[in-house]
Amino acid sequence: MTDVTTANGPTNAATAALRELLDLLAADASAGQLAQPAAQAGAAGADPHEQDVIAEATRTALTIHRTLAQRRRRETELAALFDTASDLAALRDLDSVLRAIVHRARTLLGTDVAYLTLNDPAAGDTFMRVTAGSVSATFQQLRLGMGEGLGGLVAQTARPYASPDYRTDRRFKHTGAIDEGVDEEGLRGILGVPLRVGRRVIGVLFAADRTPRDFTPEAIALLASLADHAAVAIDSARLLEETRSALVELNAANETARAHGDALRRAADAHDRLTDLVLRGGAVDEVAREIAALLDGGLAVHDADGTELARVRTGPVLLPEQGIDASRRGGRAVPVDGDWVCAVLAGPEVLGSLVLTGRAGLTDADRRLFERAGLVTALLLLLRRSVAEAEDRVRGELLDDLLTAQQPGDHRDTGSVTLRARRLDVNLARPHAVLVLTCDPALRSRLLPEAVRRARALGGLAGTRNGHTVLLAPTSRPGALAQELAHDLTRGLGTPVTIGAAGPATGPEHLPHTHDEARRCLRALEALGRTGDGAALADLGFLGVLLGDRTDLTGYVDRVLGPVLAYDSQRGTELVRTLTAYFDHGASLARAKDALHVHVNTVVQRLDRVAHLLGPDWNTPGNTLEIQVALRLHRLAQQGTPGHRPT
Repeated sequence: MTDVTTANGPTNAATAALRELLDLLAADASAGQLAQPAAQAGAAGADPHEQDVIAEATRTALTIHRTLAQRRRRETELAALFDTASDLAALRDLDSVLRAIVHRARTLLGTDVAYLTLNDPAAGDTFMRVTAGSVSATFQQLRLGMGEGLGGLVAQTARPYASPDYRTDRRFKHTGAIDEGVDEEGLRGILGVPLRVGRRVIGVLFAADRTPRDFTPEAIALLASLADHAAVAIDSARLLEETRSALVELNAANETARAHGDALRRAADAHDRLTDLVLRGGAVDEVAREIAALLDGGLAVHDADGTELARVRTGPVLLPEQGIDASRRGGRAVPVDGDWVCAVLAGPEVLGSLVLTGRAGLTDADRRLFERAGLVTALLLLLRRSVAEAEDRVRGELLDDLLTAQQPGDHRDTGSVTLRARRLDVNLARPHAVLVLTCDPALRSRLLPEAVRRARALGGLAGTRNGHTVLLAPTSRPGALAQELAHDLTRGLGTPVTIGAAGPATGPEHLPHTHDEARRCLRALEALGRTGDGAALADLGFLGVLLGDRTDLTGYVDRVLGPVLAYDSQRGTELVRTLTAYFDHGASLARAKDALHVHVNTVVQRLDRVAHLLGPDWNTPGNTLEIQVALRLHRLAQQGTPGHRPT
């Protein structure tokens, strides 16, 4: 302080003013009160030198006053920080910790709003976690991308930022969503500091006012100190929660492991029992009874085609195709309308299905047991298929021998072949047809199993020969059987299946020639563009007559003209003669009536009768060709008959 003495010592006015300043400092007076002694001395007429002395003393007193105020404020802030740290350390719930942090931040800085965001590493942004004093729903749901807005910049750089008025502050990257939330909340001055654990930023702590505000360095330091305590508390609470969750999960895992262990032992025992039953040669119905007993329900077993193989303790079951498909895709048993369905699989191939009834609420252990039953059933069906495939090979070899033509010097014993056939329940003494099948080459591998299945159902044989699938079946109507099978297989395989048939033939010695005729019929169908159709040579009209080994002219004429011939024979009419004249004269009614020496109306009436007998399409190009060939064959046959009359 400047010397306050004169040549004769301090003046009374200066001495009084200095004493009053000391008293005011001791009484913790305000800055305004500390300025009063100088004003009073000036008013009392103190000389300029005295006023300078008093002014200097006043400035010193104000400095001391500010220092004391700052220290008291710092003491208060430190006490609040210690209290906050103590409170946070006592909290164990993360939500409680977060709410306490923003409440203390709002209280310490005296702001309208305080809030906290946490970083989301997966999304690459920071999101609003908890607020205090906020009234805007939009603001409370904000997410800030790294580098966006004031908070995004704090989260990205790990440095505090303050804005006196965020609305007009262009130092930050404004976005529509952030500005909308800030405007709806009405915020102006905003301060944000990072929440750091070591070098890792886990979020941002904010304090904000709804009026512009310059945040002092002391305020920034205070919020940063609170953020440091808060980050440790948040990390501790999160670790505690994770530890608790891990303990709960560990206990649950132990219980689950024990339950799984019991279930696995039960499932293993059941698997051993079922497997032993299969390996001892148990049938499907025996395995089904064992499964139904283990699961205390009804059970239906079906093969891949939906044919029921066994049913225990339940009525007929409507096979749920969608459930089987869902089980196949997931490899698990699935619930369907109160029942459980398990696809029986061998790799990706569906061998069949199991349907468990009467057990709507299946436990996980029983579900796994049901799925194991599906595995054992797959083993059983594979064994059955292996046996069937071995039998199919034997049947295929027999078919190959039956269709191989006997060469000169070949003294094959037909009795031996017949005996082999009888052992396979094939009676060659009955009339049999030979059918040759073909389809898209890409699907021929699927055609053979279907043909084998049909052959079993018909009591015949199936195999491959010369690149085609061949089927031998007992029937006296080869054309009808070929047509029926072509329709069914085309629908089942989803691709046209063409079938040429021949027969019927009785006895093994006729089968090679019948096979050759069926092949010619197949080629004729393909040449005629009748892909996806089935027929015998007899069904192909005059083409069948041309291609057949045993030309049945009488049968052909009867098939084409039979109704007309019978009508003439029974009534003595001349329909055949009229047809001959009609076609011989270029289908001209006028020239036909002259050749017949009858009225044109008579020709018309006779042709109407023909239409009634042969069908309304008798005069189409294809049918007229057949009729004309039959008429010529009939005429040739009559010429060889004694006493015939030309028609």
